This record gives sequence, C-alpha cells and structure tokens, in this order.
Amino acid sequence: MIVPNLRQYGRGGIKLMKMSSLPKAIVSWSSGKDSAYALHELRKTEAYELVGVLTTVTSSFHRVSMHGVREELLDAQIDSLGLPCHKIYIPYPCPNEVYERELARVLNEAKRDGVTHVVFGDLFLQDIRSYREKQLHELGMRGVFPLWMRDTARLAREMLDAGIEATLACVDLAKLDRSFAGRSFNAALLDSLPAGVDPCGENGEFHTFVSAGPMFGVRIPVTVGEVIQREGFAFADLVRDTSPRAGRPN
Repeated sequence: MIVPNLRQYGRGGIKLMKMSSLPKAIVSWSSGKDSAYALHELRKTEAYELVGVLTTVTSSFHRVSMHGVREELLDAQIDSLGLPCHKIYIPYPCPNEVYERELARVLNEAKRDGVTHVVFGDLFLQDIRSYREKQLHELGMRGVFPLWMRDTARLAREMLDAGIEATLACVDLAKLDRSFAGRSFNAALLDSLPAGVDPCGENGEFHTFVSAGPMFGVRIPVTVGEVIQREGFAFADLVRDTSPRAGRPN
C-alpha cells in the first residue's frame, strides 16, 4: 500500500514532479533516528532522487513493527517529510518467509516505478547489511548506507547538534532498565547509558521515534503514555501532544 503525500500533487490529482536523471531511491523508514538521519545525509549529497519511504506495519496492532509506534504518528512523519510511504503490512507473529514475500512484492512495485536503490540507516552490523544486500540483489536493486561505520558515539551527538528530537519507544529489557522507555534521546540520556550499550542502540538496545529534525517540515509533538512490557521489551505508548505548549521545542 502506498500512502501519498498530497502536497506532491496538483489540481485534479495530477502528480507534478521535476524530471531527474538521478537514480531513484526510497528510504527504509523505521520511524527512528537512524533512518531519519540517513535520509537527511543522503539528501545533502544530491546524488539520488528520493521518491519515498518504506515502512513495515504490524496490521493487527496498526503500529510500526518492532518500534511499536502508532500508525497515526508514522503518518504524521510521512506528511512532514513530504514523501509518499510504501507500507508493508504484516501479521503478528510474522514468519520470516511472509515478511520477505511482502517486502519483495512492495519493492517490485517500486522498481516498476523506476526505483533502483533502497537507503538504510544501518551502522555497523555486517550480517544485517549482507542480508539486506542479498535480498536487493535478487530483485535487481542496490542498497545505500549513508551512516555505515560512523563512530556511533560521535554520530549520536551529531544527530543532537543537527536538531534531532527523538523518544525511546522500545527498550530491550535484557540490556536496559524499563525506566529508559519513554525517555528523550538527548545528551543526558547518552551520559546515563550503561557501559556496553551502544549510543545509537545499534545492537537493538533501544528504538526511537523521531519527532523533529532537519528532514521534517514541521515538528510532531508527542507525549508518553502507558509503558507496557511484552516478550522481553518495554514499549512506551507515544501519542500526539495536543496541549497548548505542543509544537514548541523542548
């Protein structure tokens, strides 16, 4: 399913886009900081025409898979990005063969529209990168990894300096205490991470929801609701903040 951003369309629903000779790319969008910053970094290179994002949504919960972020918050990100979203709906639980089949189906649709590259926010896990590249190779596509092998301690601070605002939406309880769920991704959080926890959470220690940054047109104010535990993870239920102060930077 492709969710368009209506600002890319003119009267009568006719799409208005400049012709480009650059290779077309879509971003594997997790709703978190790494994919968001990868998009931002790639935009700065002007080496690709970014034509959309790709997100996996668990259909039974209407939440971004693994991160547990509500689909309506994902939609707010899509609107603020100004890019259409290719949504991959999967069941829960989801066998890997089902995920791979649905991913291939959506990527083949994108390929028919001229997309040749998929952008990822991966940092240093070679097995994950190899898995992604194998999938794309079978489809005749290629991966792009703008943040690959960047020092994650420096990268985390760089994200903050660039204006990234994010909240920890999911925490692996084997690596972090439940109290980290719902905390802001900021300097204080980085200073309080236990030894051995990657500052960007690349080993799965935590996942984030990005609410502001240079990749967005407008800020998405959120507040933290209930924190629940399920299958070894703590999930902070993030909801749109409609209070009078909402929309102002923290």
